Amino acid sequence: MGRIDNTFAKLAENKKKALVTFITAGDPDLETTESLIIDLEKAGADLIELGVPFSDPMADGPTIQLSSERALAAGTTLPKILATVKSVRRKTQIPIILMGYYNPIFLHGVERFVSDAVAAGVDGVLLVDLPPEEAGEFKAIADRSGLAVIFLLTPTSDEERIRKVAHLGSGFIYYVSVTGVTGARSSVAENVFSDVQKIRNRVTLPVVVGFGISDPAQAGSIASVADGVVVGSALVRQFEQFSGKELHTKLSTMVSALKAGIAA
Repeated sequence: MGRIDNTFAKLAENKKKALVTFITAGDPDLETTESLIIDLEKAGADLIELGVPFSDPMADGPTIQLSSERALAAGTTLPKILATVKSVRRKTQIPIILMGYYNPIFLHGVERFVSDAVAAGVDGVLLVDLPPEEAGEFKAIADRSGLAVIFLLTPTSDEERIRKVAHLGSGFIYYVSVTGVTGARSSVAENVFSDVQKIRNRVTLPVVVGFGISDPAQAGSIASVADGVVVGSALVRQFEQFSGKELHTKLSTMVSALKAGIAA
């Protein structure tokens, strides 16, 4: 079992749910990203999603788009992100997932990327523009190297898509709680609870829910039906207002509150 599987197994054994935190790699710089991974884990994060900045992030709302722009302006590249993961592996074994778009991986070279990612200590990838129907080549290469390939389900996913993702996916299934782009929202859509329960009845992988979750109450509500909760935009927004020690303190405080919320 890899780090992702082990983490979910230990949480389930203790009747706990996963807190997955998303930050954009390289915002404001990769040194900050590396230190924040350690801080987020200490504050209660169970898994880390690192956004790979991309010039055309079609699934992301304004908050994460701006974060990607800041990271790219700082000179962040995929090879530098992998070097950061390799460095942080000297300090932590928390599962790390790269989330982003297929283009940077295609330009890097698929086989080279998978090899480099596994060597660096990346546990999984979630590519929002690579649906299971088009992921055959990438999935085969990733499977041979033990790199988890995580797929999305949405409120519009039909039974066939659920079956396909359940068959091809690894690590966990990411359920997008709303249609549209990423971004914190003021309430949780009512359909989430029935949709997540339906999916969990049909799959064996853990199901985590993301997009729009912004506070401990929402996180706790979602955790009542899901195996984990992803919080991204609410954290990334803090990078617009804070920096240095203040940013670290703000994010740690938020993550501690979110973890308490899903444990309630």
